[in-house]
Amino acid sequence: MSLSLDLAAALQTLVGQTFLPSHTLAVKDASGNSLAVDLICVESLGVSCEELRLTVPGLSATSLDTLKTWAQGLCQRITYLLETLHPLEFDAQGNEVLIRSNPPDTSVGHPKYYEVVLSTQGAGRFTLQRFEADSQSGGRVRVPLRITHEQLSKLVNDLIGTLPTP
Repeated sequence: MSLSLDLAAALQTLVGQTFLPSHTLAVKDASGNSLAVDLICVESLGVSCEELRLTVPGLSATSLDTLKTWAQGLCQRITYLLETLHPLEFDAQGNEVLIRSNPPDTSVGHPKYYEVVLSTQGAGRFTLQRFEADSQSGGRVRVPLRITHEQLSKLVNDLIGTLPTP
């Protein structure tokens, strides 16, 4: 089975549950790629989660150019989230790429945005979180990422579909 199908099947068994603290649901494919979602709530139409992580052992110690290729592919393909994603920073020393919503959502209250980090530290890694600007501290706070089951499945398939070959 694929990561998205395995994840969908595992989520169906959790519909109606809320987790405090969050519950990590992890699935792995035959290539050794593993996906973990830190769930807060699973409903019939979607989930609320703190973070989504994809670990790709085949991308360990890959080049920054390979991560840039992955970032470009992701940003072109992932068009169904609340905001458009764009690469923001490239860190050659840390071998990481930072992707964020551009522009962030400012329709209700403080700006909210998605943040994706692509890294090759340890193994190739994708993380997705959502943040909101905090006017009191001048910083940011993590907020739940709310996504439908259909969007989550598509996101996982797009993550795998855009993986570059090292």
